Amino acid sequence: MKRLAFVLFLALAVSASLPAQQASRLDSDVAMQPSLLAPSGASARDTALLPALSLSFSETPAPAPVPSAALPDAPAAPAAPQAGFGGDIGYRWHLNAGYEYVHFSSSQFSANMSGLHTTIAYSLNDWFAAEGDVISAFGGDVFQPGETAKYVLLSGGGHLSWNREPHRWSPWLHALVGWTHVNPQTAAGSKNGFAVQAGGGLDYLLNPRLSLRGQVDYVLTRLYSQNQNNVQAGVGFVLHF
Repeated sequence: MKRLAFVLFLALAVSASLPAQQASRLDSDVAMQPSLLAPSGASARDTALLPALSLSFSETPAPAPVPSAALPDAPAAPAAPQAGFGGDIGYRWHLNAGYEYVHFSSSQFSANMSGLHTTIAYSLNDWFAAEGDVISAFGGDVFQPGETAKYVLLSGGGHLSWNREPHRWSPWLHALVGWTHVNPQTAAGSKNGFAVQAGGGLDYLLNPRLSLRGQVDYVLTRLYSQNQNNVQAGVGFVLHF
């Protein structure tokens, strides 16, 4: 009976001492962990700084700001071209077409004719342009039925314009030389001859691309070995481009 009591007492003592030993062992392990991180011979105060230093090194540094590349200045928008002959160097080409009335008078016959005119001009500056002109017109019978009057004038020269800014009206003058052809044929001489055309007109601006034109010209022709003094007038539209 005494032996049984002694064994029970010994078992209770051993079981009571085990938790205390485990706790002391855990404390010693925790105390040894800083010593593993710290170099040999480091003091306790130096070891205590290691967790703070390790946290500072583990933080990712903020990226340095990258200066943005300077963008080049955007090019200025081109100025819109002005309209019409006067002050219009943006629209250099000017195409005119319309109705033409021609009064032809000579010692052989006289005729009133109607037809079309076409003019193309190219502006060299804001007041002067090179111009080419084509006029064709037809009239009634001259000497006998079926023998109608026909008139063709091809000429080229210069065109002077008055600056329209800031007005819609633009007066102009031109002078041209060229060649003319007149039917019918007569016994007095050739139906082809030299011609000089001089006159002027007035343009009215309808919009930046289109103008209304009226013009009157004096035409000197050399036909039938004589000079003829003729008049022609026309109206039409001018396209600027």
